[in-house]
Amino acid sequence: MEVSREPEFLSHDGPLREDVSRLGAMVGRMLAEQGGEAFFERVEQVRLAAIRRRREGATVDELADSLAGLEAEDAEALARAFATYFQAVNTAERVHRIRRRRDYQREGSAPQPESLLDVLGQLKAQGVGADELIGWLDRLWIEPVFTAHPTEAVRRSLLEKEQAIVRSLIDGFDQNRTPQERKEDDDRIYMALSSGWQTAEASPVRPTVQDEHHHVGFYLANPIYRIVPALFESLAEALQTVYGVAAKLPQLLGFATWVGGDMDGNPNVGAATIAASLATQRAHVIEHYVADVAGLARLLSQTESRVAVDTELQQRLDDYRARFPAATKTIRPRHADMPYRCLLTVIGGRLEATREESHPEGYTSVAELLDDLQLIVRSLVDHHGLHAGAYAVQRLIRRVRTFGLHLARLDVRQDSRVHDDALAALLGNSRWPQLASEARTQQLRDYASGGALFPISHVDVVTSLYDVFATLGDARRRYGSEAVGLYIISMTRSAADVLAVLALARYGGLVENGNVPLNIAPLFETVDDLKNAPATLRALLVDPVYRQHLVSRNDQQWVMLGYSDSGKDGGTLASRWGLQRAQVELLEVANAAGIQLAFFHGRGGSASRGGARITPALMSSPRGAVAGVLRVTEQGEVIHRKYGIRALALRNLEQTVGAVLRASLRPRETESREERWREQMNRLSVNSRQAYRAFVEREHFVDYFRHATPIDVIERMTLGSRPASRRSMRGVQDLRAIPWVFAWTQCRSIITGWYGLGTALEQGAAEFGEAELAEMARDWPFFSNLLDDVEMVLAKCDLDIAEAFSKLSGPLHDEFFDLIRREFERTQHWLLQLKKSNALLQGDPRLSASIRLRNPYVDPMSLMQVDLLHRWRAGDGKDDALLQALVACVNGVSQGLQNTG
Repeated sequence: MEVSREPEFLSHDGPLREDVSRLGAMVGRMLAEQGGEAFFERVEQVRLAAIRRRREGATVDELADSLAGLEAEDAEALARAFATYFQAVNTAERVHRIRRRRDYQREGSAPQPESLLDVLGQLKAQGVGADELIGWLDRLWIEPVFTAHPTEAVRRSLLEKEQAIVRSLIDGFDQNRTPQERKEDDDRIYMALSSGWQTAEASPVRPTVQDEHHHVGFYLANPIYRIVPALFESLAEALQTVYGVAAKLPQLLGFATWVGGDMDGNPNVGAATIAASLATQRAHVIEHYVADVAGLARLLSQTESRVAVDTELQQRLDDYRARFPAATKTIRPRHADMPYRCLLTVIGGRLEATREESHPEGYTSVAELLDDLQLIVRSLVDHHGLHAGAYAVQRLIRRVRTFGLHLARLDVRQDSRVHDDALAALLGNSRWPQLASEARTQQLRDYASGGALFPISHVDVVTSLYDVFATLGDARRRYGSEAVGLYIISMTRSAADVLAVLALARYGGLVENGNVPLNIAPLFETVDDLKNAPATLRALLVDPVYRQHLVSRNDQQWVMLGYSDSGKDGGTLASRWGLQRAQVELLEVANAAGIQLAFFHGRGGSASRGGARITPALMSSPRGAVAGVLRVTEQGEVIHRKYGIRALALRNLEQTVGAVLRASLRPRETESREERWREQMNRLSVNSRQAYRAFVEREHFVDYFRHATPIDVIERMTLGSRPASRRSMRGVQDLRAIPWVFAWTQCRSIITGWYGLGTALEQGAAEFGEAELAEMARDWPFFSNLLDDVEMVLAKCDLDIAEAFSKLSGPLHDEFFDLIRREFERTQHWLLQLKKSNALLQGDPRLSASIRLRNPYVDPMSLMQVDLLHRWRAGDGKDDALLQALVACVNGVSQGLQNTG
């Protein structure tokens, strides 16, 4: 049977097919040039065999046998070749999203779904008036939080090569480009592909925290920095188009990061990395401001003989000439009659001076810089300059308001048990962690309020925490209060865990006007912690010392919700339902206490860790849970997918703003059936968790996990500064959620995204009736959204390949894999039954086609990985060449599935 070399596409995705074909041909030519014709033919043979296996329903054995026993160098080259094809497909799909966005804008017949124009039109149709909308805009706060990710560390040079490919593809949108220009586009793409092939995907040296910061900084200081003004302009345009109003927009957007501040389980993070990260962020953002100001100085060439300026601006310039002689010296004599250029030159000089701590000519606050820029805008507007440069200055003002002099707020996180260790040393009580929470709370009150002082201690854990709080105080003085974000407490179990931070902050000198200037966020991570969270918050809010602290924080309390560990602890259904119920009950506690509660969502990239499309996720949230605020973690491949390309970064932020507005102004209507559904979901959640826990708590499960997945390879990969486990790997509870999900994703069973659901649905159908479950799936956004996410996970699974991995566990295979296969079949059966579908992703043909497009490249790498794992482990993991080939396979599969952890 002849196998088509053409991948499958939807009928209306012709331009995407052309881009994939164009890039695929270039990749093939590059592989032949770099590896030889025989190598390229080998790649093609494997790819076509993988396609044949899918189309003819053959077993994996034939394909696996053809890939067995390869030399490590050959296996690595094959894996890298398939990964390069993935990069081409992923890039083409992202560029196609930009093309579709432009098609909507060009046609103009209807706004693009989930665009700001679309969302505001929907809200107006739902009865939202201009005044109500503008009132909510003043309350809006959206803050993506970028975290370090131990499974994603692409070299910056490779990110830049990808951007070169993207620019060339976008240039190709212009149908008027000449043949010579198109050839130049192809040459740039081919050069990027070729030089990328000759570049290792990651350094052999484990990255430092500073390296991770530079990786995250690539997105913050490049695509995101550039598109922020466009977001506000898009919102202003939508307001004008839909409501006919020109409102002054509030800030409504900021960014934060954990890189350099996430101490939880990472001995490489502490006071020094906090200080270094903040200093680096300031340097990055000032560098961009200096460049922008220089550009404005060239643009605003207005001369005194042609147009006047405001008297206040001239006075400011005269004052600055006298006060800042060093900055003034950079003004060229021939520009003396250009007041805007002169003032901007001095502003640039002052920004340069701001790089140095306490420089007499530097800016002491972002307000000073904003005042100078706003003065220029007012003068331009007053003298017919609205279209002669005022808009350009306003774009910089938007950036300065968003990024300040710190680029992104730095969160700090630490495990509550570390705080307990420090308190045990300070109080001279080794049994401190074992005391009842009420006893610890009682003893901590005086220290948390400042009524008592700890004795000085030189125990390491105490000293390190003292340095952290002292550094946070210094950062506030040096960079401003906005530079420091939340202090997050992992494994929060009681009110005493929160009072511990107040007490230790005072010990470290983090006190201003008698108060601790810190927003403290308890993180509830496991299913049980989520269940107990309302009681913990209630105890905290009735505590007089903590309540006084909240007065100084404007009566706002942040709570972080952990999607990752709750999923690892109880499975997807129990985790999602626990998070849903926790939000409802926490809101009830906060409302009763008269406190404003804000949620920080600790979502991961994959559905197993809370990853989801933003609009369905927020619209299925409990009513009142959004309330104009969205703070959410972004990490790993999600950062790259959302923010790696400017146009897509803008689209993502527009969708986020629109989703927050919809969920806040017009949340889903009250549903009388929900009370019954909630009771039934409680039963489903319990049954699902029992099935999941029964599996992961089986005897020898840890041994099975360590043999049936490539977790040992993941632990050896130099991808992040943080260890893969919090402590020695005694059990699943000690493994971090990211490598846990990553390992199961690599072996293609992805049990983290569905195990236990099938059993729960089967038992639910027996208890409540299938019709009741189908009604919930159809009419309840929470349940419908959950099933959609699980369906996507199931579609990415391949149980035949998973079985090949499972056989690596030897005698444990039969026992464990039989359970996996039966639960998978049960879950798939009930999901299709409830959704009235004949096949997975029947209602999402685009995603289905995207997965089919990748399978012929993913499958060979998975099977090579099985063979390489067997050989590597047989040699006690000492063969570095095999390990390098394994790492190439792991990276390739990740890119193909577009999920790690």
